Amino acid sequence: MHLLDPDDPHTIVDGDRVCEAIAALPDRETLHDWVTRFALLADQTRLMLLLCIHNAGEICVSDLAAATRVKDSTVSQALRLLRAHGVVGTRRDGRTIHYHLTEDKTLHALLGHLATTSEVSMHSHHG
Repeated sequence: MHLLDPDDPHTIVDGDRVCEAIAALPDRETLHDWVTRFALLADQTRLMLLLCIHNAGEICVSDLAAATRVKDSTVSQALRLLRAHGVVGTRRDGRTIHYHLTEDKTLHALLGHLATTSEVSMHSHHG
């Protein structure tokens, strides 16, 4: 029970479990990074765009707009925010800008899990 604060006013039932829970928490900076990342994903348009990019690979604004049925300007605005947070990157090909996910392993894993979960959900509802 070395992680417990002796001055903590909470009633503790299982000190070992409390210590395990405390040990599993990330530092404040990491926790803040996670909160920021989840806030980016908490918007339907941004999440749809990220799922499309994850599944289709590098893709341009107009194609993303067609895939998500969202206006080009809305897609561009969302992508600007995602780019500012380092979640997507760009590659220019003439006048066309293609978007791709950055090398964020946590985001890739999460989007992969969401994509797999939605496929299972779709198949179970339709078949």
